Amino acid sequence: MDNQRVWFITGASKGLGLELAGQLLRLGHRVAATSRQVAELRRSVGVESADFLPLAVDLTTETSVSEAIQATIRRFGRIDVVVNNAGYGQLGSLEELTDRESRANFEVNVFGMLNVIRQVMPQLRKQQSGHIINLSSVGGLTGNFPGWGVYCATKFAVEGLSESLAAEAAPFGIKVTVVAPGYFRTEFLSSGSLLVPQGQLDAYTLVRQSEAVHQEQIRGNQPGDPVKAAAALIQIAAAPNPPLHLLLGQDAYDMATGKIKALQADMAQWKALTVGTGFAEPATA
Repeated sequence: MDNQRVWFITGASKGLGLELAGQLLRLGHRVAATSRQVAELRRSVGVESADFLPLAVDLTTETSVSEAIQATIRRFGRIDVVVNNAGYGQLGSLEELTDRESRANFEVNVFGMLNVIRQVMPQLRKQQSGHIINLSSVGGLTGNFPGWGVYCATKFAVEGLSESLAAEAAPFGIKVTVVAPGYFRTEFLSSGSLLVPQGQLDAYTLVRQSEAVHQEQIRGNQPGDPVKAAAALIQIAAAPNPPLHLLLGQDAYDMATGKIKALQADMAQWKALTVGTGFAEPATA
């Protein structure tokens, strides 16, 4: 088929990645999908096809990522769309989380993504085409969530690196979109996708309340439909001019709007102090 494209998707054994892979295969696209456990990935996707390439990948190991990229190119000849979807949530106050716990979240959510970008860019530059879609979160736009500081930090990093990547990749005909979803009804809030600190401090009542709300009230009642989210990603990948930033969900839209208004309010209130920090007189030669 003339519009058949090659997609490379990380974290495809569950959640949004799994839904996206399934929709793409049904539409006739070719999909290379990664997971830490390839047997689980095969079972989850449930498709045996020449258009489906399941790959066992450790995103934190660059050689593993490189092998997966090269296997995809050998199988399909090219890569058109890269979806950096893999990641997990880490709850806990900044004081509670150990250095190891914090760094582990960055290793997957940020440095794993960088490994994919670093390894796929030579192929995309060679093609002079491609689209990289990085999954962030509304927590990458606003950090006003007690107990989500490290996770939000990883997603703020994804937002920043994606903007820079877009500027760097544009001369090669490569497009970049960073996607910030709100709450979607996936396995994200389940064990394995959301970790809690090994050492908890009783003083952080707001953090414990946040943990309880997410586990007891939000989980299973998220307003976002992952079927529609996957369809949205397919839609922007087909657009001639896809957005650099894409919010998914009414909740994400509302929270981002609130963040913008709060930032504008601070800017207006403190404008005199902000603009008054330059030299009184221009520098002379």
